Amino acid sequence: MTENTRVVVVGGGYAGVMAANRLTQRDDVAVTLINPRPNFVHRIRLHQLVGGTGDAVVGYRDILADRVALVVDTASRIDAAGRTVALVNGATVGYDYLIYAVGSGSADPSVPGAAEYAHNMASLEEAQRLRSVLDTTPPMATVTVVGAGATGIEVAAELAAEGRTVTLVCGNVLHPYLHPRIRRKFAKRLARLGVSIIDGPGARVTAVRRDAVLLADGRALPSTVTIWTAGFSVPDLAARSGFTTDAAGRLLTDETLTSVDDDHIVAAGDSAAPSNLPLRMSCQAANPLGAHAADTVLSRIAGRQPATIAIGFFGQCVSLGHGAATVQLASRNDIAKGFAVGGFLGAKIKRSSFPGLIEHLSHEAHQPGSFTWKFRDDTRHQRLQAPAAR
Repeated sequence: MTENTRVVVVGGGYAGVMAANRLTQRDDVAVTLINPRPNFVHRIRLHQLVGGTGDAVVGYRDILADRVALVVDTASRIDAAGRTVALVNGATVGYDYLIYAVGSGSADPSVPGAAEYAHNMASLEEAQRLRSVLDTTPPMATVTVVGAGATGIEVAAELAAEGRTVTLVCGNVLHPYLHPRIRRKFAKRLARLGVSIIDGPGARVTAVRRDAVLLADGRALPSTVTIWTAGFSVPDLAARSGFTTDAAGRLLTDETLTSVDDDHIVAAGDSAAPSNLPLRMSCQAANPLGAHAADTVLSRIAGRQPATIAIGFFGQCVSLGHGAATVQLASRNDIAKGFAVGGFLGAKIKRSSFPGLIEHLSHEAHQPGSFTWKFRDDTRHQRLQAPAAR
């Protein structure tokens, strides 16, 4: 009798759940998902949790295939030679193939005082703590958001719509990803909400105090609550386990998402760096990367050569307060265009993304192999040949 092939997925975010569900296409594959929490974190709703307008927790049984075994623990080390994963509780889990989908979290700020006095919000626990702080903070107290990417804009808009006094410190420009024309529209919308935008060369934060944020140009901005959204980082599990990573710590893979060190390890989501040219950290990339990682493992089990990735983007959808959003359109290789969708349609697109992502995962749980992605970047192979891509 043939034994089942054991596949362990480390990380239960968008990419990890998609991969785990997709692996159940084969009856002879035993899938284990390792995740630190017993529930799924719907990260694109964390700004709503902070603003007190929504929840970001989904039960795994609502989105995970019945055949996937859930282990609630944290992986402390991957032993490639022994093909085991060591857990914080002291147990080990064996595997034949492993999908590395540990995701991303808050960047460790090097700015003096930021670690002591600023609040992160990239994880569920950070967002919950921040919400608790805001619940005990007077409504008119100044809230300063450091970092004006999508997360910073969303939480600033959410809190301003709640009636709070919000300052958004950009570091240089408001959300560098945006096309200049669309950036002006974002700035106008934020201004209408009452958000004070601090940008330009002097807007770099040099220190955070208990009651102020200090800038490079010498200004001291009063701040009762400081929220730090500048940048993301990935867990150091891959580096700690002796695998080759990129400069940011993401697992370095080839174009099939297979580790450059080990054919039995495949990466997906924010923690993957295919050909040292990773895709933008986003749920938009996570689902197809998770699906492709599962397809790579299934191909190897079947003795076939895995396909290379062809994953593209449509842009970025950013919430701008209660019931409002704008979609910055982009090329499939993720270059922002001078077009955006706002108003009722933009809000509808953003609103539909909340249940939409969960529905994708749930549908894959019930019909593994059904998930497909429309947006494919057919220019990636050309960019891989360009010296600038490195």
